[in-house]
Amino acid sequence: MPELEEILYCSLLAADQPTHVVGRIVTQARSRNASAGITGILVFDGMRFCEHIEGPAEPLRALWARLQADPRHTDVRVLHQGSVAARRYQRFEMGLAEVEFEDDLAGIAQLQGGEALQRFLALRPRFDIGG
Repeated sequence: MPELEEILYCSLLAADQPTHVVGRIVTQARSRNASAGITGILVFDGMRFCEHIEGPAEPLRALWARLQADPRHTDVRVLHQGSVAARRYQRFEMGLAEVEFEDDLAGIAQLQGGEALQRFLALRPRFDIGG
């Protein structure tokens, strides 16, 4: 089994993008991620994205390059990146959760490393999907 890596990042919806673009992003990501062995969850609060993705190193790096170049979001910033012993998202090629409280994601976006990851993971029970 290849070594797994994970990335947690936050970004902002580009000013010229409608919020309904998020549904299209997730639909496209699901099939692409499934074929690459990538799982994760995208959380959106109407303005800010926080996404936690995991998978084999090379496909994850290729995805990360595409995400950085995607004009549908701005201010893309990695909060945590590293190896992971086991998948956290067994069921999702790309789960989507929407939160109503902007403070949750804004607070995570101010953190770095393990602290950011732990705060994000602590929010998962509040998401409308499991993980």
